[in-house]
Amino acid sequence: MAKDSLFAKSMITTQDWLVEDLERVLKLAFEMKEDRYSDKYTSLLKFRTFLMFFYNPSVRTRQSFEAAATELGGHAQFLEPKSMRLKTKKSAGETIEDAAQVMSRYGAGLGIRILEDKVPEYGAGDALLREYAKYSTIPILNMADDKFHPMQGLADVMGLRMHLGQNLKGKKLLQVWGHGALSRSWCSIQESLLINSRMGMDVSLCYPEGYDLDPEVIEMVKENCKKTGAKFEITHEQQEGYKDADVVYSRNWMSPNAYSPDGEYLKAKEVEKALKYPEWICDSEKMKLTNEALFIHPMPVDRGHEVSDEVASSKKSIMIDVAENRLHVQKAVMALTMSENL
Repeated sequence: MAKDSLFAKSMITTQDWLVEDLERVLKLAFEMKEDRYSDKYTSLLKFRTFLMFFYNPSVRTRQSFEAAATELGGHAQFLEPKSMRLKTKKSAGETIEDAAQVMSRYGAGLGIRILEDKVPEYGAGDALLREYAKYSTIPILNMADDKFHPMQGLADVMGLRMHLGQNLKGKKLLQVWGHGALSRSWCSIQESLLINSRMGMDVSLCYPEGYDLDPEVIEMVKENCKKTGAKFEITHEQQEGYKDADVVYSRNWMSPNAYSPDGEYLKAKEVEKALKYPEWICDSEKMKLTNEALFIHPMPVDRGHEVSDEVASSKKSIMIDVAENRLHVQKAVMALTMSENL
């Protein structure tokens, strides 16, 4: 096997991968999109099974991963941990060490999706994926945890390159908080900040006081920007954030106080608090401040809260392109990590 092979390499966040390896993924994803059902790709995972743990439900994630496995000649197996005998703090069952080793004998890869409302504290979901990776001999692919969402980050970059060109260096990304009734995790936001700062984009993070993200992740973003020569700013003024932006990514996210001391996720309180900021919506007036910016969102989008219908349905909205790209980047990652033939 070649020294630069990515076979059996886990992807928990794009930050763990070299930029050149992320570029390999993106290059292959574009090729797979262009020649979607080519014989070059349809047997790469022939007779191989991709196991999928869904602690949280999904629409696009399940659809896109199952379609990806099928188009690569393999099979995706949907599993719900709540129906399995897995050890938790409150119940007896199989340990991660044992489960990871056994599943490594069954499948070619394991995807895990675990978000904010299925963990007792921020970071516990990401830690679970890393424990599986510790004991597994097959790649662990993050289908969204409470900290990172690498497949979404890759899909975002692919979408931006489709519309802005391959070189994103110097383009301004506005990552802006949007009010809403969903109390969403930090994973998509933090992954976007990490990967786009490594691609050389200038990053403006804009949110109301009290909605800080993970300080360790923010430090990573700052270091990424130093390495690429990109600008990074945090502002609480929407007008400053929107000014001259090339890309606007409006998304609701929870506050750092979303968990009670005993590990309860306080969703109702988070929603009540967020709805007090109706002015924090991406609308046409704010978009006029930008450099004719694209609008992106990982979906599902909370229309009327995170973004107005007018912006979400405009010609500058590339949400659907990005959603489609989930399929292509996931095919590329699966092929590179689960097949020896690339």
